[in-house]
Amino acid sequence: MSKWIALMITLAAAATLPAQTAAGTIQATGTATLSVNPDQASIDVSVITQGTTAQQAAQLNAAQTTTVINALKQLLGSNGTVQTVSYSVDPRYSNTSVQSNTIIGYTATNTVRATTSDLTQVGPLIDTANQAGAGSVGNLSFTLQNPDSYQQQALSAAAKPAQAYASAIATGLGSKTGAVVSAQQGASTSYPILAGGVASSVPTPVQTGMVTVAATVTITVQLLQ
Repeated sequence: MSKWIALMITLAAAATLPAQTAAGTIQATGTATLSVNPDQASIDVSVITQGTTAQQAAQLNAAQTTTVINALKQLLGSNGTVQTVSYSVDPRYSNTSVQSNTIIGYTATNTVRATTSDLTQVGPLIDTANQAGAGSVGNLSFTLQNPDSYQQQALSAAAKPAQAYASAIATGLGSKTGAVVSAQQGASTSYPILAGGVASSVPTPVQTGMVTVAATVTITVQLLQ
């Protein structure tokens, strides 16, 4: 009988012990922004021709586009590339109300993108394209050849304030931070985009601007008493 009483007392004492709870966590976010000089530029050059038939418009366009591409490649040399980004041949309709559905000719458009790692060539590229017979020059943009390395720098920089904010929150709560439980990141790169050039006897001036690399790091850390 005394053994059963002793066992019941032991079980009752065990039931009154508080259950061990997991440590609490806090979350904090840090951000960082880098301004970087671009090391690459690209521009879209379109050749637009018209003909009474689709074949004529396409043939005229092929000849004119070849002239423009050759001029761009000669200027670029080994510093860049030229690639086709779009091509179309579309009918042109009469703009009169009487013959609104009548095809009066065709328009062929061939757009190529010139990319260079020599930013001093941007102005001359615009001028060369216009002088060679381009019908449109636009979508000038300055970019980075290797944006990943700059995004990694921004992420590393953003992690530091995230940790500092977490420590400040913990201190305010009368605690301290423990190990990092999880981390989420986000990074983006914003490139300056300028309007295209127009035909002119004066060399086209170009200001490159800066590339902005932004990063956000959100961490969850243990909160220790």
